[in-house]
Amino acid sequence: MLKFIKSFRDQDDGAVTVDWVVLTAAIVGLSVAVIALVADGATDHSTGVGAALSDQALVIH
Repeated sequence: MLKFIKSFRDQDDGAVTVDWVVLTAAIVGLSVAVIALVADGATDHSTGVGAALSDQALVIH
């Protein structure tokens, strides 16, 4: 049993998977945070552009 525990402790095959899971979770978390920060500003600007476009007169020649 002790030999199995030592062998299990020395194996690091699953460590790479854990690293990828942590990195992926960090990327997803940062992406959500960036979207939350940018969403209000993007909505404000798109509303302003829509208002400016709706004020324009249509001229047909």
